[in-house]
Amino acid sequence: MNVGVFERRACHEEIVLCHDAKTGLKAIIVIYSTALGPALGGTRFYPYESEDDAIDDVLKLSKGMAYKNALAGLDLGGGKAVIIGNPVTDKTEPLLRAYGRFIESLGGRYITACDVGTSVPDMGHIAGECSHVTDRSSREGGAGNSSVLTAYGVYQIMLACAEYTWGEPSLQGRRVEISGIGKVGTLLVEQLVDHGVMVVVTDLDKETVSRVRQAHPEVDVVDCTDTLIRSDIDVYVPCALGGVLNDDTVRVLRARIVCGAANNQLSCEGIDKDLQDRGILYAPDHLVNAGGVIQVADDLHGFSFERAKLRVTNIYRITREVCEHATKYWITAGKAADKIAEQKIIEPTRGRNSKGKCNIID
Repeated sequence: MNVGVFERRACHEEIVLCHDAKTGLKAIIVIYSTALGPALGGTRFYPYESEDDAIDDVLKLSKGMAYKNALAGLDLGGGKAVIIGNPVTDKTEPLLRAYGRFIESLGGRYITACDVGTSVPDMGHIAGECSHVTDRSSREGGAGNSSVLTAYGVYQIMLACAEYTWGEPSLQGRRVEISGIGKVGTLLVEQLVDHGVMVVVTDLDKETVSRVRQAHPEVDVVDCTDTLIRSDIDVYVPCALGGVLNDDTVRVLRARIVCGAANNQLSCEGIDKDLQDRGILYAPDHLVNAGGVIQVADDLHGFSFERAKLRVTNIYRITREVCEHATKYWITAGKAADKIAEQKIIEPTRGRNSKGKCNIID
């Protein structure tokens, strides 16, 4: 039996279908929640095989953004948008401007930013028709590339996980392996090396690997992710594709901590419980990569790098709190993070106690 849109939307507040025949625009904007404020979330430009696939993806992504924004302590709800098409061949300035007009028609309920298939220059085109857009270039008064604070946030969460696992907030002398050294991964390598961490990397792009090795000769390289996962490591850092944690990899993974910036790392539900049963702490990805959304959110108020970085530092405390709730309630860190986010969304005025710590719903 086919499941209708209303059944699939669950708790989502609003779905907007955007079509502009002149430019070929086909887009879907989904607002999951505005309980904490306007719904912030990126726009993904992707060649989905079907409209159903696009709807399913944007529904899931919008919920994830609501949880991420709530966990990060932002006064923002969560949403997401997808443009159906190939970003290489179908993306044009008129199409993006048409899309911007649809966002503007929502009156500020949804604020967009970059995602897969869209870039900082694209946000500039959208901003030509819309005042509810962030992630613009520094030349246009925006925050620019959010990779710096994303990587900084990943490192803060690593330290919190290290303290929870080994009793001290340090990775010095530990062996950390990074799968995927794009913008975030490369910046993370720099931070780890600077703090005396033994770093091992792998990436399909050999030129990127070569550049990292030239900058940091002390970094080791392995030929593939499978080799990396089976190695004697302390922390595994997936920063490339999603779905890398599955039944096969969990059985052979030898790390004590998984903490990476890749989205949707778990191949299916229950994998985080399998990791927990093996004594491996999995830091949920929507918490780990929250540094980027904190930077994007700060852009809404006239970007200050120092202010945004200070707020990203707070992710350390949030991660410790998530770990404590997981232990207290005998649940995974991912479920603990979700419970905290859900309470903030459901009861936005009661999600924090007088000391600023999040309460959890039984």
